[in-house]
Amino acid sequence: MAEGGGNLKAALAVFWSFLGVRKRRDYDADAQNLTPAQIVIAGLIGGAVFVLTILLLVYLLMKFVK
Repeated sequence: MAEGGGNLKAALAVFWSFLGVRKRRDYDADAQNLTPAQIVIAGLIGGAVFVLTILLLVYLLMKFVK
């Protein structure tokens, strides 16, 4: 079962995994402490934030660069 702060740990695990810089030691610790549901939810939220950030950047570029 996840300890206190498990949601933050899941968010950080997904963030570092998106960047591709997870250490094997950290991956193993996450596998022991986080539930699959936490990882899936954090991944969906992280993916949505990533896509929305890209859309915002494209919108701003289209608005201010002609």
